[in-house]
Amino acid sequence: MSDNTIKHIVIVGGGTAGWLTAGILASDHRAAHEDGLRITLIESPNIPILGVGEGTWPSLPDTLHRIGINETDFIRECNASFKQGSRFDGWVTGASDDFYFHPFEAPPNSDDVDPLALWRAAPAGTPFAQAVNFQPAVCLEGKAPKQIVTPEFAAVANYAYHLDAPAFADLLRGHCTKQLGVRLLTDDVVEIHTTEKDGISALTTKDNGDLAADLYIDCTGSKALLIGEALGVETKDASDVLFNDRALAIQAPYSKNDEPIASQTTGTALRAGWVWDIALQTRRGIGYVYSSRHTNDDEARSELAEYLKAKAPDSDVTGSDARLIKFRSAYRQTPWVDNVVAVGMSQGFVEPLEASAIVMIELSATMISDILPARCDTMEPARRRFNERFSYRWARIIDFLKLHYVLSQRTEQYWADHRDMATWTDRLTGLLEQWRHEPPSREDFTQALEIFPAASYAYVLYGMGFETAPRQTWRRKDMAEIVTQHANDIRSKQNKLLGGLPTNRELVDHINARGLSAV
Repeated sequence: MSDNTIKHIVIVGGGTAGWLTAGILASDHRAAHEDGLRITLIESPNIPILGVGEGTWPSLPDTLHRIGINETDFIRECNASFKQGSRFDGWVTGASDDFYFHPFEAPPNSDDVDPLALWRAAPAGTPFAQAVNFQPAVCLEGKAPKQIVTPEFAAVANYAYHLDAPAFADLLRGHCTKQLGVRLLTDDVVEIHTTEKDGISALTTKDNGDLAADLYIDCTGSKALLIGEALGVETKDASDVLFNDRALAIQAPYSKNDEPIASQTTGTALRAGWVWDIALQTRRGIGYVYSSRHTNDDEARSELAEYLKAKAPDSDVTGSDARLIKFRSAYRQTPWVDNVVAVGMSQGFVEPLEASAIVMIELSATMISDILPARCDTMEPARRRFNERFSYRWARIIDFLKLHYVLSQRTEQYWADHRDMATWTDRLTGLLEQWRHEPPSREDFTQALEIFPAASYAYVLYGMGFETAPRQTWRRKDMAEIVTQHANDIRSKQNKLLGGLPTNRELVDHINARGLSAV
């Protein structure tokens, strides 16, 4: 029986995908101990990482804690700051006062009070997120999600991070190799040996010869060296739903050391796409994501230059300095085939709206770790469950991202084309019709660990002016006294936090100088 035991995993590719996967597997399966799983990561010295994935999801603090990286080291070494959600500017009409929030804090429990009742009872003109949640006000004031005395990974408001992606990969590499027992081979894979029955039998590397494992994890990015080139697993194209296929990325340094650090990712709609604006400690990461069917690269650079002139006037960077990145929104419906699992961009990539890339790495690596079979000949149930889960998740991400476009009232052709119902998914079309009569519900999203639950859909729907018809009969959770009590609780917490929280800059400066209390 020992001959069939899964004892050795080889991960091909570094970057965030490779090293985060290695960290989760190594910490869970005792790779640093003689009785644990052996994990080898092959990282090419000739392939740079993409390096623009700077926004994360609220799962990352738990992941860092899980693999043993303390938050103080992470903040210091990754130029990181705290993120509490996303702000969308200009997505509805493009007017100067057109913005809404998708915060990380959920509205009050819908079993207790109807969020729509809270919104309808708020003063006229109050945006939905501000009516049901304290966090947009915290973001607008540039406040941090915790106090200076709050320990690592604890918080008073749900949060994720903005980070420097290459620095994060460096931190993970050092931690995995020095603390978690991951073996690093700095080498190139020059040949992949496959069998019709089992998938990959061995890899040949340039300097270290042949290497065999029981399971191979493909973290080679869009090249998909194992899952795509070797095994020929095709991708499912999503470009008919999500049009963007280009990005211009640039870094803009702050003009002074004490410049405020925004508490959210800001996405600003432009003529043929949108600009991300991510605030780190020493700089901002800015990029224009757009559709080559609706503009050309030169026009996009000009639009980005106008954005930089308006939003980063003290910076000397221009649109001509930006790096052009080409991509296609697509994913593999079967990312685990035979003894190969794809994680990261080799599994799939869709446009970077709502920072889904790193959380999909976390979820993939966590599920591989949690369901990893003991024996090679019992791998099929794990494969089946993994493929079902991630095919579902990619489809739901596409639905959610498309939602951000279909309700826009902007008149440019790019936005008009998104409103064409022929480009909508069947599921999203059905849900939008349903939501005209009832709000999004947890019953609409029934899988465990939904990336975007009903509350996320509600923030986008009602942030963009969607209307759900009021009910003609009343329920307990619609009653005025219940609504008033919850509204008062939200305002009370909001006032308390605005008065007691440091700014994002103040907290980051404290961490750099003195650190956070250990958990």
